[in-house]
Amino acid sequence: MSIVTVNKIESAGDRSAALEVIKRVFCVEKNWISTVQEQIPDELSENKGVSWFLASINGRPAGVLRLLYDPSFDIPEEYDVKFMPGISVEELKSAGKYVEIGRFMILEEFRKNPRIALRLMRTATAEVIERDYTHFITDVFEGEKHSPLNFHTRVLGFEVVGKHLFGELNCSSTRIILTLDILKLYSRIKDSRSRIYRELTDGFKAIIERKATTGQNRISKRLRELSVLQPKV
Repeated sequence: MSIVTVNKIESAGDRSAALEVIKRVFCVEKNWISTVQEQIPDELSENKGVSWFLASINGRPAGVLRLLYDPSFDIPEEYDVKFMPGISVEELKSAGKYVEIGRFMILEEFRKNPRIALRLMRTATAEVIERDYTHFITDVFEGEKHSPLNFHTRVLGFEVVGKHLFGELNCSSTRIILTLDILKLYSRIKDSRSRIYRELTDGFKAIIERKATTGQNRISKRLRELSVLQPKV
């Protein structure tokens, strides 16, 4: 049986393995970037603004995911962002505390194993919730062969909030901007018997329940808004 593990990248060895994954996917396969050394900082242990994760299958590097905390909503004009009707930057900013998902990739030979993406997401989500953040935001490419758009929207419940044509990666496809209310997802799937959802929530359900009992954080407040928790009398 395949064993999938996910490590937060803090060692030189994990950084080197992650850079090789990025090179194979973003440089060789996709040609979206030309070099990889600048992708991951040399020192990550003290950097609280970004987290990198490395997924392995039976000890072999298989996937990477990056989290960027408190991403700027000052979007460069040259990105030509168009938001969906009724959505604005101010509305997004007021919805919660955001973490940007980026550099989310799986090596081609492992893409038929959904547990890799799920384990990356559940490990990343656990850290995000622990740090009292409530929302994800990310870009995916429209029409790209291995786009995670369907996985993000159909399985996880990401919502499309806008599109833009230009960005930092060398790709001509339209970028679709997605957001996810993490607690809204949790309230929807917490009692599900689906193996996929159990795989996802196993890593952070206990954190949510612990934070919910304190009542003095964004997580408990958001859960009350979603009627997942009953108000204290």
